Amino acid sequence: MKTILAAAALAATALGSTVAFAANPNVGGAAMFENRNIVENAVNSADHTTLVAAVQAAGLVETLQGEGPFTVFAPTNDAFAMLPAGTVEDLLKPENLETLQTILTCHVVPTRALWGDINGMIRADGGSHVINTVGGCEFTATNRNGVITIEDGRGTLAHVTIADVMQSNGVIHVIDHVLLPAM
Repeated sequence: MKTILAAAALAATALGSTVAFAANPNVGGAAMFENRNIVENAVNSADHTTLVAAVQAAGLVETLQGEGPFTVFAPTNDAFAMLPAGTVEDLLKPENLETLQTILTCHVVPTRALWGDINGMIRADGGSHVINTVGGCEFTATNRNGVITIEDGRGTLAHVTIADVMQSNGVIHVIDHVLLPAM
């Protein structure tokens, strides 16, 4: 009996430790730290090298290192790869700076909105909620079978694949498609 109780106590301790360490998910194979800002964490994600390069090319590093709070819907490298061939390369050209800035700021909301907050707004609005972004885009969020889905200005659906990655100046939600403004 003592052995069973000791094993149960050890398991409870181990579970408690797991919960404490699992508070912020890993993204792109890297730990994300709540005491670091959005840029400081994003540069460590192997899944977000295209996004980081785009943020740097757009001159938005200082902004996303700022006080915030921000909610960033962060498309993965695979999401950028789904765009038509040559799109990313064209967006990174200096002559397309304004377009790149618009697309990137359409992934940013000027508040800290966790999964539960977004889901609550969706419920309160009868099943869908309009998200107004820093870039002037209006996207529609819904909950489809427990997954927050965002419809962009062109009808593309992006799914939140990793939610609530806490940052010192906001929160990141990893998404599987690039959000684009209406044409």
